[in-house]
Amino acid sequence: MSLKHEFKNGWNVIREMNNMDNVMGYSKEYLDFLNKGKTERLCAREVIKLAKEQGFISFEEASKNNIKCGDKIFAENRDKGVALFVIGEKDIEQGMKIIASHIDSPRLDLKQNPLYEDSNMAYFKTHYYGGIRKYQWVTIPLALYGVVFLHDGTKVDISIGDEENDPVFCINDLLPHLSADQNQKKLAEGIAGEDLNVLIGSIPCEDEEEQSVKYNLLKLLNEKYNLTEEDFLSAELEIVPAGKARDLGLDKSMVMAYGQDDRVCAFAAVKAIFEIEKPEYTVVTLCVDKEETGSYGNTGMHSRFFENTVAELINLQVDYSDLKIKRALANSKVLSGDVNVAYDPNFASVYEKNNSAYAGKGVVLMKYSGSRGKSSTSDANAEFVSEVRRIFNQENVVWQTGELGKVDQGGGGTVAYILANYGAEVIDCGVGVLSMHAPYEVVSKADIFEMYRGYKAFFNINL
Repeated sequence: MSLKHEFKNGWNVIREMNNMDNVMGYSKEYLDFLNKGKTERLCAREVIKLAKEQGFISFEEASKNNIKCGDKIFAENRDKGVALFVIGEKDIEQGMKIIASHIDSPRLDLKQNPLYEDSNMAYFKTHYYGGIRKYQWVTIPLALYGVVFLHDGTKVDISIGDEENDPVFCINDLLPHLSADQNQKKLAEGIAGEDLNVLIGSIPCEDEEEQSVKYNLLKLLNEKYNLTEEDFLSAELEIVPAGKARDLGLDKSMVMAYGQDDRVCAFAAVKAIFEIEKPEYTVVTLCVDKEETGSYGNTGMHSRFFENTVAELINLQVDYSDLKIKRALANSKVLSGDVNVAYDPNFASVYEKNNSAYAGKGVVLMKYSGSRGKSSTSDANAEFVSEVRRIFNQENVVWQTGELGKVDQGGGGTVAYILANYGAEVIDCGVGVLSMHAPYEVVSKADIFEMYRGYKAFFNINL
């Protein structure tokens, strides 16, 4: 055994294992998943659709006292989250193998009263969701997705901007000829939050004198969706980048797409659990909402959804008790499927090279996240890091380690600490991302394939 350790280049290992066709096939499925799941609701629906095709049934369909090893069950959380279970041989109170990822992504949400007219143009007022760099969202084509509950309670799905004949929307920017004052501002202040107003139309209604452009657009929305202005109050409408996920590079070695943080990990976890038949321990793929805003709310990781779902599972299997729930969670082992930052030589000053993740060098283990002084991190212990490392090595998974930049440069958080609060063993495990939180993010196909292989190994192997 060599005393010196160097992380491998994933593409070299992929060639050695004759996995190139598998990498490209996996990536094609992943791109399709991203295109069908541009919001957390659409993503959750796609996960459930795929799960049903693989034989998963809902908790409502499962029969009490008839749950056995290999059974596949799913639970849905308000159309925004999903938990997939494959029942193991051991009693659930001995713990589970869990991979948890979030499926929400930074975006712009429409305000409660969004529609207004100014200077013969109509706009939507927005409130940004999650950590965005506001200047990146101007002048790019944008799409509108979401749901509206009409005055009579009817639910309407809205999707405008990604079909071939759809219009798109945009946020205006200031021309360079008049930007002398704007140029003096800090980058973060060049575009203010209240200036993220989405341009949506300009034709006036011929039989309306005041706010005629706004009225004309309301007529169009009413004709297509039966929507009135008051219905915006009971809507969840999101502005996201228009356009499909694409291969990047002459060699097609990378993926460029919106929302890869953190649907890239969610897809790998979903794909991995589909290939598990009769595990020793119950395995779980958990897809949650609201991570980008702190994991709060009844669809975030801070909610009791997962704990309550485990309670329901125990109630289906054995005699129920609160103690069994606590033991099941405390004895669990978790990969927090969240992305890391990939080293970018264009911005080398914010990274510490020896502890950075690199695109193409495999799935990333991040022992701790947080910011400065390890604030708000669960900090995985050495015992669990050793276990995951040995599992990956045993299956020849290409892996590396990474941190979120230099110590005092910034930082970030994941859902890891929330599951660790139950007493579970947790470590962050994802892929390095370039341009994280930008409208279009970039990942290596080698990394996402090795992450999928690593997740499958974690589910299968118990040391």
